[in-house]
Amino acid sequence: MIRAFFDNLKLAFGTFVAHPLRTMLTLLGIVIGVSTVMTMMALLEGLRIKVNKDFSQLGANVFRVDKWPQGFRFGGGGVDWNKIARRPALNLGDKRALAEQCPSVLRTGASSWQPGQKVRTAQTETQANVFIIGATVEYPDTSGVTIAQGRMFNDTEEMDGRRVAVLGPDVADKLFPTLEPVGQEVRLKGRPFTVIGVMARRGKLLGMFNLDNQVMIPMSSFLSQYGKRRNMSLNIEAIDKDKVDKAMEEVTRVMRQRRDVAPMEDNNFEVSTNESMAKSLNDLSNIVTAATFGVCILSLIVGGIGILNIMLVSVTERTREIGIRKALGAKRSRILMQFATEAVVLSLVGGVIGIAIGFGLAFLGRWTFGLYTAVPIWAVVLSVVMSSGVGLLFGIYPAARAAKLDPIEAMRAE
Repeated sequence: MIRAFFDNLKLAFGTFVAHPLRTMLTLLGIVIGVSTVMTMMALLEGLRIKVNKDFSQLGANVFRVDKWPQGFRFGGGGVDWNKIARRPALNLGDKRALAEQCPSVLRTGASSWQPGQKVRTAQTETQANVFIIGATVEYPDTSGVTIAQGRMFNDTEEMDGRRVAVLGPDVADKLFPTLEPVGQEVRLKGRPFTVIGVMARRGKLLGMFNLDNQVMIPMSSFLSQYGKRRNMSLNIEAIDKDKVDKAMEEVTRVMRQRRDVAPMEDNNFEVSTNESMAKSLNDLSNIVTAATFGVCILSLIVGGIGILNIMLVSVTERTREIGIRKALGAKRSRILMQFATEAVVLSLVGGVIGIAIGFGLAFLGRWTFGLYTAVPIWAVVLSVVMSSGVGLLFGIYPAARAAKLDPIEAMRAE
């Protein structure tokens, strides 16, 4: 049995070598389908790992209160965005109330953002893509920010509206490539700010939002600089991990009281944990994965039809050979296995080539574009199973047709 299997393999590879161009064209559909599966799974798996890693850095006992829903929703997700836009903004009064009235809350930080800003010095300037963050002193402890050089501003500087700034590392590298940033002066909308610290490098959140291209200033300075009627986000840290649910209940109760929300009405604010935001993004990844599989299966079906056509041609071309083998005593099962093995090996070779190309594209994406990619083992196994399965499925009919040939009639064929 084993010898017969290896004989079939030898015959299969001999056929491939004898018709290299036809073999390559037949493999094309399988190669495209498998390489697409591998590349997309590498991107999605990398995104999933990066999402979980990024959100885990924010702390397991931290959650947020926002005006707007967090995460991704397809087609609006059934959300009335006009109603949400009419919600009252969060403010520093909410921050203070939560800190004072929620026993399970350790600290509360507030932040507000102004994107698309330039930061200047006397000699140079950044592009107009810097995020200016107005923050309270608790913000770094509730958002995963650490200070690599210098220090964070203190309560006095925040209360007095001092013009001090903590730079993101990308901004510091751009403005002060050869100087120590701490102690230097930068200008925001023409007003001078003294640099007192530089944030530690964190990279990109979800591979898209550059956390290093930021400047953090005291909230009071931010409000006077960019307008006092600003919406804020509140980052809330529970006393410990086991108290997160209790803290969320307390925060929800206090916020509903402050906003006069009736007992049967929905909240006019959003409470979300890092885990819930990560789950939202992972759900998005799962939807894209399902769509990718649909496209790849279509490609594999096209490749399978190609294998079916080529195997039928092969049976027709080798009719005389089949007749001679059957006349010499080859059983129908042996002929069936020969052509089925040839179809499976053909598609399996295409699958291996597709896997190699998928690995190469994943590596190229990471090396060239800085994409976070990771090829999951299950994707490799699935690609092998799918490619060999397609070969078996579409190779059965030609193999059965070859096995049914009458040896006398087959030997007469030219």
